[in-house]
Amino acid sequence: MWLRAVLTATALVAVAVPALIVTHPPAMPVPAHKRLVLPRRVVPAAELPPVEPVEFVDLSPEDAKAFNAGVPFSTLPNPPARPFRFAGSEEDRARALDCMAAGVLYEAGDDSEGERAVAQVVLNRLRHPAFPKTVCGVIFEGEERSTGCQFSFSCDHALTRWTPTGDAWRRARDVATLALNGSVYRPVGYATHYHTDWVVPYWQASLDKVVAVHSHLFFRWTGWWGTPPAFNRTVSSSEPVIAQLAPLSDAHKTAVAMADADAALFEASAALGLLDGEPAPPEAAPVTGGAADPDSLLVTLPANALPGIYPLIATHACASRKVCKFSAWSDAAATPTSLPLSAEQVATMTFSYYRDRDAGIDKMLWNCAQAKRVDRRECMKQQVLLTAPPAARDTEVLGGVRRKTEPAPAPAPTPPAK
Repeated sequence: MWLRAVLTATALVAVAVPALIVTHPPAMPVPAHKRLVLPRRVVPAAELPPVEPVEFVDLSPEDAKAFNAGVPFSTLPNPPARPFRFAGSEEDRARALDCMAAGVLYEAGDDSEGERAVAQVVLNRLRHPAFPKTVCGVIFEGEERSTGCQFSFSCDHALTRWTPTGDAWRRARDVATLALNGSVYRPVGYATHYHTDWVVPYWQASLDKVVAVHSHLFFRWTGWWGTPPAFNRTVSSSEPVIAQLAPLSDAHKTAVAMADADAALFEASAALGLLDGEPAPPEAAPVTGGAADPDSLLVTLPANALPGIYPLIATHACASRKVCKFSAWSDAAATPTSLPLSAEQVATMTFSYYRDRDAGIDKMLWNCAQAKRVDRRECMKQQVLLTAPPAARDTEVLGGVRRKTEPAPAPAPTPPAK
């Protein structure tokens, strides 16, 4: 009897437990990537699409890859972009080229195909009215923010944390040169966005996924803003200076140095009272005594004036004169008060400026014995002063040079032949 009871109970459990599981299944956790739903919006043609800061969904790399794998590629046509050719000055081209090189290298790594894809996205953004009008402007958009820049390397201090090898930098510049000279990377079409496959940015849902290049996924805006007619903006060739690139780029380093010099010049001119609306230095009055010449100015330079601001002092003093002969000395005791100038006064002159607008002359010269110049063409010709008395000069300095008024010395007699 007890055996029958045990068998009966076992049979009941074998039937009841599966039935209970079927009717009351346990709650299973849903993977995070399957729970994720991003809002999708198609921006109408009458409204310029916003360029949103890059913010990522809080997903693990594994969940992000799974989510991205589930996003289908667009089945709409993916035509290649039109070729782009940079048309600015040599200085602007040099800055654009190095901005592009930094962008492709720091975003794609030393990978030529990935770099070409990134370069095409930069050019697509350049032509799209939602983005800046310059190559450097596109790449460094948002660099002033610690987060939210469009290209992450420009605001996460990557430029100071990693310096590329010379070969990697050269290869990146080669890619940049091709892109600025009309090369087109066809697979990405008119893509304006991309991200690696292990992250999910919030903007992804409002764009169409068009292609994958290695671990990067490329997107274009959904609707009219992702079609070729939207990429019709006239670009600017006036490339900004990017101070971050100075350690890598001679073009940006030179421009930064010039900007610093201009700032120093402005500060110095302000300290000297030479800004617009302020009076010229009193030493710059026209010469009225001796050989009067209203177009000549004999000036003592301010004691704290650096050689670099002498031209500013001169042009300010000459004001609107069509003809101006500005002569300046750093030593007040050496500054003459009348014309003509003696040879010694010319030799001790520190700076000169001559302007004749009708003749097209605008020339500045420094006394390079007092103020060194990199370009020797800016140096005055040195005056050689002969300080010995005239009589001494005739016989010592000019010894061996016969005057026209002196008779020629008689030739020595020739001894008779024996």
